Amino acid sequence: MIDIVTYDENQHAFWDEFVRSSNNGTIFHERHFLNYHEPGRFMDHSLIFSEEGKTIALLPAVDTEIDGVRTLYSHRGSSYGGIVQPMNQGVEKNVSIVKALQHYAKNAGFGQIIMTLPPDIYNRQLNNYLEFACFRNGYAYLKREISSVLKLEDDIEKNIEKFRKTNRTAFRRGEKRGVKVRQCDDYSAFYKILKNNLKIRHGVEPTHRLEELLDLKKRYPERIRLYGAFLDDTMIAGIVMFDANERVTLAFYISHHEDYQEYRGVNVLFKDVIADSIARGFHYLDYGIFTVNMEPNYGLARFKESFGAGGIFRDTLVLDLS
Repeated sequence: MIDIVTYDENQHAFWDEFVRSSNNGTIFHERHFLNYHEPGRFMDHSLIFSEEGKTIALLPAVDTEIDGVRTLYSHRGSSYGGIVQPMNQGVEKNVSIVKALQHYAKNAGFGQIIMTLPPDIYNRQLNNYLEFACFRNGYAYLKREISSVLKLEDDIEKNIEKFRKTNRTAFRRGEKRGVKVRQCDDYSAFYKILKNNLKIRHGVEPTHRLEELLDLKKRYPERIRLYGAFLDDTMIAGIVMFDANERVTLAFYISHHEDYQEYRGVNVLFKDVIADSIARGFHYLDYGIFTVNMEPNYGLARFKESFGAGGIFRDTLVLDLS
């Protein structure tokens, strides 16, 4: 018999410890991350699953309305959601957890469940038990985005061998022209570059306000890092990395100053970021999605592929409870 209760803030430390020791949890599942959202932005409806007094799963989630349907959504305030589970949880337990969630949500008056799952590379122990359990119980794909992922080798030169020739030429040209990379905390300078770049290219604003990004950096001083490409003392490009878990580091923001594009600052940046990610023990570098609602940006895909990255699914699943 699986019991399900709603989360309360007194369980903050317990929740985050469970996520950090889990098989598939990420920074985006932690309360410390989710709590950066200002009060009232979401109606939290996170769940704790237990069996015989032992916690066996967590679901960060919100209670929201989508197209007139009350929805249990995991999670509207982060890149990834879904059911977080410990190591070595078998397929039978996954099926039981998914059934219990379905029963709970229907009894609670929800019309549907939506979950965005981390790609497989985030699992410490590779399995698709959760997806199997979901589809066995009637879930369908709402959308399948593609995220660009680079397998990190044990030496930067092995990764450079995967670069396309044009990319090797580009970062070497940038280095010869004096571009230097260093970690820094000048998020204000980077944010100006990011905001201007997104407005010019896509007509959109960054996901986070500058104040929110600074808050996240304060919450995770070791897991959120800004790498800047500099020409003398001028930042010409930057990358904000989120260490999602012990296996994967994620390039959350990538941007360059349009006036300095010829210096290939982003190319130089990624070569150094890859080297640092290898040194820090990560298995994968996630460049993020190049699709929005399954519409691909082929230019962005080609750029990420030039570093040797390949595409894997970032799936969002839906279950109709009506």
